[in-house]
Amino acid sequence: MSNPSTVEQKFERVLFASRWLMAPMYLGLVAGLGMLVFIFMRDLGYYLPKLLIMKSEDVILVALTLIDLTLAANLVLIVMFSGYENFVSKFDLAEHEDRPGWMGKVDFGGLKMKLIASIVAISGIHLLKRFMEISDIDSAKAFGETELKWLVIIHLTFVISGVLMALMDWLQAKSYSSKK
Repeated sequence: MSNPSTVEQKFERVLFASRWLMAPMYLGLVAGLGMLVFIFMRDLGYYLPKLLIMKSEDVILVALTLIDLTLAANLVLIVMFSGYENFVSKFDLAEHEDRPGWMGKVDFGGLKMKLIASIVAISGIHLLKRFMEISDIDSAKAFGETELKWLVIIHLTFVISGVLMALMDWLQAKSYSSKK
């Protein structure tokens, strides 16, 4: 019969190695990032030739769309880098000149806060775009009061969720510091 500690050690090694099952998911996020870049470039290519005939409100809406895509791409990048470093393995890029300062410093709590902040920002920009479209009577009719109300409710839900998550993290940090 084998030694229980040896069985336990082997089991723990298998569990620890299983973190690498996440690696394909991070590669999938790279593909998602590429898709966002493609859509960004497609939209930019579509609107640039129309720039001379666009109204200022339309240019602002295009800019908000591009900002929205950029924030979504930033969100994917944060999840890729932080998730990989927190759950799979550390990057061996400590000496690389282009390494962002936050890499290796964002723990799971920080990752949650960055995620919710990005989601709130994306939701806010989407809501702002909808409000700007209301100035056009046809768009206002097509985009009814009920839909706008739900966008506001969803955005406020994200904001309240972010505040509650920050409060929980603050309470948890306070609890840990009082135990020391």
